Amino acid sequence: MKTRTNIDNIKIKLEKDTNIIVGQAHFIKTTEDLYEALVTSSPVIKFGIAFNEASGPRLVRTDGNDDVLVRASSEIAKKIGCGHIFVVLIKNAYPINVLNRIKALDEVLSIYVATANDISVIVADDSNQGRGVIGVIDGKSPLGLENQEDKDKRKKFLRDIGYKR
Repeated sequence: MKTRTNIDNIKIKLEKDTNIIVGQAHFIKTTEDLYEALVTSSPVIKFGIAFNEASGPRLVRTDGNDDVLVRASSEIAKKIGCGHIFVVLIKNAYPINVLNRIKALDEVLSIYVATANDISVIVADDSNQGRGVIGVIDGKSPLGLENQEDKDKRKKFLRDIGYKR
């Protein structure tokens, strides 16, 4: 039986000083495990989590320690509309602070993106089976090659924010 698959481009615009992580997981305990991984990563991190169930009641499961970020992550998850995806929004931290903890969770299958950029989530929609993430567009194409001045600025920036000595 042939079916037609439609491709949707879901645009996600982030608030200032917010990072997003979008991934795929496979089990209802994802929401609680993501919460534990994030809350123990930093005493100042603020976050919201949303996880789309793919079967059963097919709810958007939510958690977090910041109501605004919880609401925003659930709106993004609903907008993407794919089962078994999760959306994490964070403030006062960077994805680098939490990605290894998230990837180490037994039910996490993959991370599509971790960024502070606005993104486009490319979704395949098969009316018989459902929706699935094909990929994520994050940022624009390069404009040139880094020169020595650019390298010096990059190195200074990393030291200014405390990621290098």
